Amino acid sequence: MIHALTPQQFQAACAELSSAGLIRLVSEIDDHGAIPPRTLASTLTDLTRDQIRQATEQADALGLLDRSHSGLGLTPAGEDLADLYDATARWARRNNYPAPVCDFAGRIRHTFALLGESAAAPRPREGEADAEFGRVHRLLAEWIHTHQLQQMRGDHGVAA
Repeated sequence: MIHALTPQQFQAACAELSSAGLIRLVSEIDDHGAIPPRTLASTLTDLTRDQIRQATEQADALGLLDRSHSGLGLTPAGEDLADLYDATARWARRNNYPAPVCDFAGRIRHTFALLGESAAAPRPREGEADAEFGRVHRLLAEWIHTHQLQQMRGDHGVAA
């Protein structure tokens, strides 16, 4: 049985998943395959070592990383999050959100902030852009239900 998220839970998930380092790490692995841990700094050159460490720790805590002999890959939850990031960026790019020129991570961060705000105060839906925005909202809610809530329940089957 899927329980409805409170607006606060949805906002918290939006904030957690919109870390620039997390977006870069997940997207880089999704686009180019597993990254050997020793090459993270040379692969993610726009992030500091602290940002890479924080992103890796966050991705581990969310169950997004698969550590194999070939390096850091994505688990099914990580692959689904990468797909969500792609869908979010597509919506933002089509709608010039937050601006006509913006980087991939910026589009996702701003759109997730908007999604978090809309969870607290839903706005009326009008037109194709809002229908697409509603689709991104549903994809995010599905990801949270499928992956993050499982993570919160942990091994004991009880929500934290």
